[in-house]
Amino acid sequence: MNVVISVLAIVVLTSLLATLLVVAGRFLHVEEDPRIDEVEDMLPHSNCGACGKPGCRAFAEALVAGDALPSGCTVGSPDDHVKIATFLGVDVGSQQRRVARLACAGGNNVARDRAHYQGMDSCAAAALVAGGGKACFWGCLGLADCANACDFDAITMNQHDLPVVNEDACTACGDCVQACPKDLFSLQVEAQRLWVACSSLAEGDGVLEQCEVGCTACGRCAMDSEGQIVMRDNLPVIQPSSNPLTDTPTKRCPTGAIVWIDQTAGIVKGDAAAKVIRQSEIHDAIT
Repeated sequence: MNVVISVLAIVVLTSLLATLLVVAGRFLHVEEDPRIDEVEDMLPHSNCGACGKPGCRAFAEALVAGDALPSGCTVGSPDDHVKIATFLGVDVGSQQRRVARLACAGGNNVARDRAHYQGMDSCAAAALVAGGGKACFWGCLGLADCANACDFDAITMNQHDLPVVNEDACTACGDCVQACPKDLFSLQVEAQRLWVACSSLAEGDGVLEQCEVGCTACGRCAMDSEGQIVMRDNLPVIQPSSNPLTDTPTKRCPTGAIVWIDQTAGIVKGDAAAKVIRQSEIHDAIT
């Protein structure tokens, strides 16, 4: 008898809870704006997160809610932005496209090792062993964690085991930023062409014993920049400015640590930069 009562009690309780859920669902249901589906279809479906949202669906919801503008999708084309803006009856907005950039130029043809790392083929793993085998503690370890993390094939490793970013393919998703154990990647405004390709905090010509293209903290670029560059922790730091940056600060850099990224020619160093002749790996290690 007790068993029957228990079963009946469970059945009644289950039915009551089911009824409450149905009633709650009916009264608490929030209708989703059908425009969200249409806007999502107009987005690139890359789900890269460059817009600041966790995916294209979330960005579509923000667009429909008026919390974002179409230009916030840096992966989409200008035509895509206009199409979405026209559909929603909003402004396209303006958003400066950003790309990932590497603050190191120390490939294995110009940078020396202090030890030969043997272990898991990963920068993160190598960095755990006394910071990696590179003589420059701040230098790229060249084991391609960034390239492996990039879902858009925007990063490749060149012949000197240095990552190269294809800015046209880069979505500024930030995966390479997270993957690099040396914090060498950052997301930068694409239109800013002046770039410091070094992260070493050392100073003086002793830097060149570790890397031929390292910044020696001579400060010439800052002197020539009309206040747009300051030296901080032995590195040039480009300051926000309303005036367009030029390649003038690169002209007297003796190592080519500060460069101009030309849209056609690629990385351009100043005339005073020592020419890199070696095209093979440096095999001698600093001990």
